[in-house]
Amino acid sequence: MSTTSLAAGLPVPDRSALLRDALIAADFTADGLLELLGAPAYSALARSETVPALRATRGDSPLETLVRLFLLQRPVAAARAREALPLDAGLADGWVAESSDGVRATVDIRPYGGPEGQDWYIVSDLGCAVGGAGGASGRAEGVVLGVGGASTTLAGITVRDPVASALDLGTGSGIQALHATRHATRVTATDLNPRALVFTRLTLALSGAPEADLRQGSLYAPVGSDTYDLIVSNPPFVISPGARLTYRDGGMGGDDLCRSLVQQAGERLNDGGYAQFLANWQHMAGEDWQERVCSWVPRGCDAWIVQREAQDVTQYAELWLRDSGDHRAAPEEYAARYDAWLDEFEARGTKAVGFGWIALRKTDSERPSILVEEWPHPVEQPLGDAVRDHFVRQDYLRTHDDAALLADRFVLVGDVLQEQLGLPGAEDPEHVVLRQSRGMRRATEVDTVGAGFAGVCDGTLSAGRILDAIAQLVGEDPVLLRDRTPEAIRLLVGEGFLEPAARRG
Repeated sequence: MSTTSLAAGLPVPDRSALLRDALIAADFTADGLLELLGAPAYSALARSETVPALRATRGDSPLETLVRLFLLQRPVAAARAREALPLDAGLADGWVAESSDGVRATVDIRPYGGPEGQDWYIVSDLGCAVGGAGGASGRAEGVVLGVGGASTTLAGITVRDPVASALDLGTGSGIQALHATRHATRVTATDLNPRALVFTRLTLALSGAPEADLRQGSLYAPVGSDTYDLIVSNPPFVISPGARLTYRDGGMGGDDLCRSLVQQAGERLNDGGYAQFLANWQHMAGEDWQERVCSWVPRGCDAWIVQREAQDVTQYAELWLRDSGDHRAAPEEYAARYDAWLDEFEARGTKAVGFGWIALRKTDSERPSILVEEWPHPVEQPLGDAVRDHFVRQDYLRTHDDAALLADRFVLVGDVLQEQLGLPGAEDPEHVVLRQSRGMRRATEVDTVGAGFAGVCDGTLSAGRILDAIAQLVGEDPVLLRDRTPEAIRLLVGEGFLEPAARRG
C-alpha cells in the first residue's frame, strides 16, 4: 500500500474552527460527557463498552447526537446532524459522510480534558480510540489509535518546563504533540505512517492548538541533525514476530527499536534537555535485565529507568493477541499465531518482557547518574515535576560530599507521613516507615536515629548539629554517628523525603 493511499480520504482541517465551536457549544467536552452519561457509562466507554452510552443518548439534543456520531459511530439523521454541527462544512471537509442510513462519522473525535481545563479533541481511526485496538484487527497497516493508557501515562510523566523546541517521535494521533504546544515554542512531530501525521494535524487544529512541524520517517531520520530541549516518544514497542501492525510493532528484532531510540537520543538533546520514552525490554536467560537496559543509556546523559510491570512470555503473547483481535480468529489460526510468538521468544532466549518508562537528561557531569529500579506500586499522576526533581536531586548529591552534606540544612517534604509498626503493647515499634502520600508514593524504613533526624528537619539547624543533639540524647559518640549517617541522609534526599532548605527559598 502506498503512502499516498494510506492518507487518502481523511478529513482536512480547513474549517476546523467551525466544527470546534459547534462541539463546545453543545458541551461535547470531557466534563459534558461525564454529566450526560454518568460515571458508570463514562467508565464503560474506557473499556470499549458502548451499550450504557447508547442507552444514555436516546434523546435528540445536539450533545447526544454528537456522542452517537463521533464516539459511538452510529448513523444519525441528517436533520439531527445539521442541528448539532455545521453539516455542509463537515461534509465538504470530510469529517462526516452521507450514507443510505443517514450521516456517519469518518473519524473518531474524542473529547480530552487538557491539564489546565482546556477543551481538546483527539482524532483517530474509527473503532480505535479507547483501550487497545478494539477495531484495529481489520486494518493490518496504517491504523491510527487514539488515547490509551500508555499515551496518558507518557503525557503525565513528561517534564513540562518551558522550552524552545520539542520533538514527538512516533506521534500517532498527536496527543504528545498537543501537550507540547503548551510549553514549547516549536513542536516537531514525526511518524513513519503518513496517515498518523494527518491525524496529528487534525487533532491540533480541532483542539485550537498551534500547528506542528510534521515530518514523515522512521526514528530520528526525519529530523537529521536537529537537536531539541525535549524529546518524547510512545513508540511501537511491542516485541512481536514480524511487524504486522504498524501502530504497535516496531519492525526490528526483539527490543532493538527501543534500544536504538534511547541510544540515539543523547546526540539529539540540547544541554539540560530531557528525553522521555515508554518502552519494552527483554528479560534474557542468564542476563540481568537492569544491566541490559542500563547499557542503552547514551554517554553524557543522566537516566532514571522504572520498570512498572514484567510479564512472562505467555502472558505477553496473550495480551497482544487480544489487542489485535486475534483471539476472535478461528482456533487453529489463533494457535498458529500464538506459536509464532513463543517461537520468537524461544529463539531469542527471552523469558519475560518488562514495561516501563525511561527518562534521560543531557548533562555535562563527568559522573552521570543512572538509576534503574522496579516500581510496580501505585503512583499519583502527573509525575512530570517528580521526574524533574529527581534529576535536580542527583545534581545536588553528586556535588556535595559527606562534609558538605552535614553542613547543609534540610526540610522534611510536606507529603511525608510516619508509620510505626509493632506488636500491641510493645514499648518501642519494631519498624518505623516514612511514606510519601503523593508522587511516587515511596516508603522507606528508617531506624530511630533516621526517624528522629527527619522529624526535626525544618531548615533551622544543619544536619551535623541535629546529629550531635541526637547523639547526646541516645548516648552515642557524635563522631561515630556523623560518620555512619550521611549514607542514610543521601537515601532520604535521593528518594525525595528530604530536600535542601535552600530550595525552599
